Amino acid sequence: MSSVLQLAKRFREVLLDGLWIANTNFKDELSDVTWEQAVTKVGTLNTIAMLTFHIDYYIAGITPVFEGGNLEIKDRYSFDLPPIESQEHWEALLTKLWSDSEKFAVLLEKMPDSKLDEMFVDQKYGTYQRNIDGMIEHAYYHLGQITLIKKLLQKQ
Repeated sequence: MSSVLQLAKRFREVLLDGLWIANTNFKDELSDVTWEQAVTKVGTLNTIAMLTFHIDYYIAGITPVFEGGNLEIKDRYSFDLPPIESQEHWEALLTKLWSDSEKFAVLLEKMPDSKLDEMFVDQKYGTYQRNIDGMIEHAYYHLGQITLIKKLLQKQ
């Protein structure tokens, strides 16, 4: 299996359908979360909705680069979640995450392996390989937070 196909598989595992690393994934963990739970604050932690938005912000923001466009996202906006005031708002955010994740994975699968060693946008960001690995690791980090926040909410 080519390197990009392996990376796409790993990306899908954490976001859409895998069980190998954490025995869960974003789609499974978020499938039973209501909008009220998604926006409920636990202490000083980010909400589940905020973390969901945050992960999608980066996936959607890096996708244009894979399509030959520019990197327009800024870290300072990665937590600028619009208000989630209904189940429909929450489901729209989830639908966007699933759609953006699948689009990212498909674009990754189409990338030649040789692209992985190329510079990603600017030297300060490193290579495509580094950014894709970072995307996967970042997703697992926040998946762990979401899992723990769900457990804390269930105890309340």
